[in-house]
Amino acid sequence: MFKPEEILQKYWGFSSFRPLQKEVIENALSGKDVITLLPTGGGKSLCFQVPALAKDGLCIVISPLVALMEDQVNALQAKGIKAMALTGGIPFSEVDTLLDNCIYGNYKFLYLSPERLQQEIVQERIRQMAVNLIAVDEAHCISQWGHDFRPAYRNIAFLREIKPEVPVIGLTATATGKVVKDMAEQLEMKDPAILKRSFKRENLAYEVKEVQDKNYYLEKILREHEESAIIYVRSRKATIELAEFLQKKGISAASFHGGLLKKEKSERLQSWLKDEKRVMVATSAFGMGIDKPNVRSVIHMNLPESLESYFQEAGRAGRDGKFAKAVVLTNQSDIPLLKNQFLSTLPSVELVKLVYKKVVTYFRIAYGEGEGSVHHFNFYEFCSQYELNVLQTYNALLLLDRTSVLSLSEQFQKKTRIHFKVTGRQLSFYLEANPQFDAVAKAVLRTYGGAFEDMVEINLQVIANKAGTGQSEVISVLRKLHKDGIAEFEHDQHDTRVTFLLPREDEATVNPLIPYIKLQLNTKKEKIEAVLNYVANNGQCKSRQLLLYFGETDAGPCGICSVCKPSEEKLSREQMKKIYFRIVALLEEGEHSSREITEKLDFPEAHILEVLRVLVEKEALSLTPAKKYKLKHL
Repeated sequence: MFKPEEILQKYWGFSSFRPLQKEVIENALSGKDVITLLPTGGGKSLCFQVPALAKDGLCIVISPLVALMEDQVNALQAKGIKAMALTGGIPFSEVDTLLDNCIYGNYKFLYLSPERLQQEIVQERIRQMAVNLIAVDEAHCISQWGHDFRPAYRNIAFLREIKPEVPVIGLTATATGKVVKDMAEQLEMKDPAILKRSFKRENLAYEVKEVQDKNYYLEKILREHEESAIIYVRSRKATIELAEFLQKKGISAASFHGGLLKKEKSERLQSWLKDEKRVMVATSAFGMGIDKPNVRSVIHMNLPESLESYFQEAGRAGRDGKFAKAVVLTNQSDIPLLKNQFLSTLPSVELVKLVYKKVVTYFRIAYGEGEGSVHHFNFYEFCSQYELNVLQTYNALLLLDRTSVLSLSEQFQKKTRIHFKVTGRQLSFYLEANPQFDAVAKAVLRTYGGAFEDMVEINLQVIANKAGTGQSEVISVLRKLHKDGIAEFEHDQHDTRVTFLLPREDEATVNPLIPYIKLQLNTKKEKIEAVLNYVANNGQCKSRQLLLYFGETDAGPCGICSVCKPSEEKLSREQMKKIYFRIVALLEEGEHSSREITEKLDFPEAHILEVLRVLVEKEALSLTPAKKYKLKHL
């Protein structure tokens, strides 16, 4: 057996472990089950990678995140450590060979999704493997009380049946006491060591700011802290629009979302990691497994769906130990928006059954068939065809994904292909009679010589450039050629991929999900209520509120959050009069927003906003639909 410190130095170049890592490793090496709670950036992966390398045999790692599995495997392989991940889309014959390699090829790590454990071939090969450790990443997913419950995680109990002597490490960044207890029971642990590092972050200031103009305050925060930042928004469209807004303001920014191609994601991530782009505007999936130490600000433009996800996302700031901010920008419109997005759009049992039925019908899946088949489609066209609510349908598909009925992948793809069905001579006659199509047709032939023999993929922009026209005109011409029988033309735009994990069995497929669907609704309500309480509670330290939620009852005030930090000097009656007269003078010139008023008046912003609030309450001012203040008598 190699010493943990020697392995750490050899492969990672570190001379010492971070807090709690060594305790986890020593317990695992002694054969004891462990539950490890380390905040985001605490180095969870080393807790199982080091003990696995210290002993003979292979470590099985269970993870729900394909991208994270691939990243960790690539990182291990770059160090000369033999590792593989069995992700979706690998043919059966290749899975068979890869599993044999794990048995006979001296591999040290096998990464699996929990769904893979359902496959007989995987179960049979694991029986033959010399396993030294089982690591369950994102272990909170096994608990029905967790914020990200995945029923497929219950399959992990199978590993305890066939490898009862192998220690198990359950790792998570966030879990309440109730979830930790459930994790231990579901993983069939016997007297596990529960090792938890305090979630307190001395250098991280949690702030909640109620503002009308979020973009204005976002820019203001970014100007105050010139280093790297992450901005979380709710949708793909918002990532693009906000990144463009910041670029126009002279702030280097990129957008990141699930619809990007793998190459685009990699390029944008690298540009941010290398500080070529200062700000990453992203949806909530961004940041998992990424350790960038100099992030000074994490800003949420929308309320998070749970305090667990918020704590993880906020925790990506200030990993270098220097002062950093985690800011939530909010206003009154956010509350109904949050409830509408995460509660009113939760799918009912009837809707889940309906969506499943429509999906299998859409792809013409016969009863008892479909397992392992992969299908691409346009999600919005699907919803339109069956007159389904977009958000509810999306959540129904997510639920079917989470319960391992199917695998849902969002990735925008364009596939454009053409095949000329006539001879060259016949095409010439056709173009003589229709000269308006000549430039496009010849641009295709000059670029793709094989189009007479078979279907070839084409680039519409390349053809448009050569023909001296636009893409829409190219598509119009090629569709006309298709209609006239001159060519076979395919132009599909897909944004979603579905892989069926189970054969079609209609009611029998969905009925087992009924208890989970009902439980999910209640759990979501509790999580959202906790978020709303956190945002509204300005009487208690923000850091302490989060720590109490995760069971740390002895935390005192942090001194740096939006509640603790020294407030502005109390507004006196005399100051209020001065501000009042200056506001009135401004508004007599015309309507002004709160931002315009605070910029023009040389008073503390909090004082100006307080006077505005009082004047609205006393009905001296009114707020226009454009969110501008005006005097009532004007």
